[in-house]
Amino acid sequence: MTYTGLEKLAPLVREINWTHNLVILQRCKDNDELQRFGGGSGETKMKSVEHSMTFVVLQPVSRVFPLFSPEGEKHWVPGWDYENVMDTKELSEDYVFLTKSHDHAAAEAIWLVKRYRPDAHCVEFYKVEPGDKVGVVKVCCEALADKHTQVAVTYRYIALSETGEAFVSGFTAEAYREFITEWQRLLSDYFVAFG
Repeated sequence: MTYTGLEKLAPLVREINWTHNLVILQRCKDNDELQRFGGGSGETKMKSVEHSMTFVVLQPVSRVFPLFSPEGEKHWVPGWDYENVMDTKELSEDYVFLTKSHDHAAAEAIWLVKRYRPDAHCVEFYKVEPGDKVGVVKVCCEALADKHTQVAVTYRYIALSETGEAFVSGFTAEAYREFITEWQRLLSDYFVAFG
């Protein structure tokens, strides 16, 4: 299998290193699935949706930001787990991990750290679901007065198939608001329980 002739996949491929391209190639069962991942020959119109929301956590940024990593999410997201395919648990750019099921109807996803700026308290992930959709997830934290933290979360999904398009159509602003409000509640509960 190769990316040859998959025009819509080329921009994504150029943004990630070759090792991560190999992970995607290995996860696709055949060229048909790879072609669906890439949006085919242009016959399928790709659809996308993007939502952003901010909320405040009553904790300092130094305690909040580390929770937005594969290891950190184990502390506050019920049922969160991941498969570590790297030699370390320390987050960095180009870090790769896998999930079997997690938010937004994902059966299996390949996550790649697109940008990681711990000094700016910002992380951005690609969430690749071959044959379905690609997500770009960005979380940035900002220190506020009184040791509070503002968390800004952006999710962008690009459909790669009819199933992905159905998801994108249903991923409304209201659904996103409920999703991120749940994040805020879970983080608040975590800090109440564990200080």
